[in-house]
Amino acid sequence: MSEIIELARRAREASYALADASRATKDAALHAMAAALRENTDAIVAANDVDVAAAREAGTPESTVDRLALNPARVDGMAAGLEQLAGLTDPVGEVVRGYTLPNGLELRQVRVPFGVVGIIYEARPNVTADAAGICLKSGNAVLLRGSSSAAASNTAIIAVLRDAAAACGLPADVIQGVPTDRAAVKELMQARGLVDVLIPRGGAGLIQTVVGESSVPVIETGVGNCHVYIDADADLEVGLEILLNSKTQRPSVCNAAESLLVHSAVADEFLARALPALVGAGVTVHGDPTVVAAGNNLPASSATDEAGDAAAGDAASDVAGARGAGVVAATEEDFGAEYNSLDLSAAVVDSLEDAVQHIRRYSSGHTEAIITRSQSAARRFTQAVDSAAVVVNASTRFTDGGEFGFGAEIGISTQKLHARGPMGLPEMTSTKYIVTGDGQLRT
Repeated sequence: MSEIIELARRAREASYALADASRATKDAALHAMAAALRENTDAIVAANDVDVAAAREAGTPESTVDRLALNPARVDGMAAGLEQLAGLTDPVGEVVRGYTLPNGLELRQVRVPFGVVGIIYEARPNVTADAAGICLKSGNAVLLRGSSSAAASNTAIIAVLRDAAAACGLPADVIQGVPTDRAAVKELMQARGLVDVLIPRGGAGLIQTVVGESSVPVIETGVGNCHVYIDADADLEVGLEILLNSKTQRPSVCNAAESLLVHSAVADEFLARALPALVGAGVTVHGDPTVVAAGNNLPASSATDEAGDAAAGDAASDVAGARGAGVVAATEEDFGAEYNSLDLSAAVVDSLEDAVQHIRRYSSGHTEAIITRSQSAARRFTQAVDSAAVVVNASTRFTDGGEFGFGAEIGISTQKLHARGPMGLPEMTSTKYIVTGDGQLRT
């Protein structure tokens, strides 16, 4: 029996005990896991130092190293996240719907765990604790495959979490790490029957590899080519503030805006405000011919616009590989790009329907926003745009489990089956029907 199959088999056995566990037992385990992380902070940070040193030796950009690095404050944040999970409602056993049929049968649809969840993710080791906690709370055993760049950190974190879960009476195998070599990952993706669902968290390449090669059902997460559309009836000042927040508040995440669309009726006025602000914030705008022409007409001093200076503050520490500021001609690839940097595609459209058609062509199905004072325009946009989240007069950055009040998320799903949008605890469950009768026979 291969190592991966053995890990999955042990996870399957552990999942049965976890499915039977009470909320009190699961919450006690989460609190114990949080306490154990704090007690073992020095060992976890020491293991992380090994990963950080290796990353720097390999020439990894400092912005990526920062996402990899742990310190006592970050370990404490991981622990606090587990404690927050313990305070959330347990989704297992929730009655989704229930009624009595005409023949007297009582029908209830209730939430149940998936069973065994595999999570394949990149970079940040805090995901290890988050994912383990969310899966445990929702009654799922979890197989965690982090990136090789965080191998020492993840090994240390998983060992601490397993010991804490076992001390509360749960099988340690409800949390297991998976080797990071490619052969092991491929085997995990083929472990259908032992692993119930796989969730990839990372870049487009990772997600597409898992979707394309896995025989285990996959919940696709996270690639975000998010649009902000400035309607003909927009409040342009509000639109500018929302655009800057959507693009520059944290450019490297999946809910950051990557594309700007502007109605031609307000394009001259809005671009005269927006382009200096974006350039001043360090953004490179990849524009269609109308946007490029507007950029060429700006006075040279506009790059120091005060709005841009203000917007740049939070972005500076979070950006990897920004290509410098300015307005350049867009390529076809730019309109479909998830930059994860201070880059933005931009185009002028002649109508709301043209904006919708552009989004349908290029969007990844994550989040799209309309800025408008017209209720009819907002209704049409929210009806016609088919993405996981459609936002009216607010930043795309709100598409997030914490911001939605879920308390925690495993990722943001861009597919349409089962889970869509931020995946909280309920999305980490399936359902089953419980049918109760008193002797009914079908005729």
